[in-house]
Amino acid sequence: MDTVSAFVTLLFVMDPLGNIPVFLAVLKDVEAKRRQWVIFREMLIALVVLLLFLYAGSAMLDVLNLRQESISIAGAIILFLIALRMIFPNPHGVMGDTPDGEPFIVPLAIPMVAGPSALAITMLLVHKDPARMLDWTFAVVGAWGVCAILLLASPLLLRALGARGLIAMERLMGMILVIISVQMFFDGVQKFLSLAAA
Repeated sequence: MDTVSAFVTLLFVMDPLGNIPVFLAVLKDVEAKRRQWVIFREMLIALVVLLLFLYAGSAMLDVLNLRQESISIAGAIILFLIALRMIFPNPHGVMGDTPDGEPFIVPLAIPMVAGPSALAITMLLVHKDPARMLDWTFAVVGAWGVCAILLLASPLLLRALGARGLIAMERLMGMILVIISVQMFFDGVQKFLSLAAA
């Protein structure tokens, strides 16, 4: 996987357009002047978590004695499940009930932005090619930056696209994620079979 592919995959997994309605719903009771600050704070927390998994991911795999193929297949399954939720959303919402007041870390930073699939992909990138840490850092920070800009502009995007437009974009991103997850699954299985046959 090259830097651009990693950037695009992470951007789809972070799903900024699909997260806009969730962010707006969770922040609806927060004072209007504080909403931008809360979004920015949650995005910074998500970036710290993503970079932590990026730089400590390889060590975590070694400690847990996990193979790259396992991470690839597990990441594909998680991606597939998230994609299905994007295409066929749960009527009760992604997160369910949240406590009153201003959100902190959960659910906006984790798992809406730095979700399990994004964390699995960052670990997989490092485990696959640890010599390209600068490339993977650019991919993570770039995808996070685009996600942060879109989420900070969420009130404007909601007015521009409308609720139906956002739903259509979320379905489209879900379909693309299904394709990416199937490819990740096949890559993991192929690598496992080739190692087993050797």
